[in-house]
Amino acid sequence: MIFKINIAGIILFILASLNCSGQTLHLYGGRNHDVYLGCLNCDSYNSNSIWNDYGTYGNSYNAKSIWNEYGTYGNDYNTNCPWNEYGTNPPVVVDKEGNFYGYFTLNEYKPKRADFNLALTIYKYHEFIRDDVSKWYSKIFE
Repeated sequence: MIFKINIAGIILFILASLNCSGQTLHLYGGRNHDVYLGCLNCDSYNSNSIWNDYGTYGNSYNAKSIWNEYGTYGNDYNTNCPWNEYGTNPPVVVDKEGNFYGYFTLNEYKPKRADFNLALTIYKYHEFIRDDVSKWYSKIFE
């Protein structure tokens, strides 16, 4: 039996799984998860996107950016940072209705850790993404 591979179908499936079925996902950090940290899967032109290096949440110099290695949410040693492998208070991922998709963290022992494809990809490459956010947006989404 010969099977034809539908590349376009495979690509659409991968993109759909990366985007969590089309839901727009947001990050919230801080002690009570009340500090907005940006949109996880918005495009790089969206002002709230973590992929917009000119916006608040994608800029590596902004205090509310997960890409700011000297800020609260981007410093590997801060317990509120997703890049802290032992962090106890990482950001949460929610949609616009407030549905919880997990804790956004490298800490594999954190119960309810976000483990959808996009999150796992960001965890794996976060150190490289930090250096060129918009380039990585293109690699992941396009």
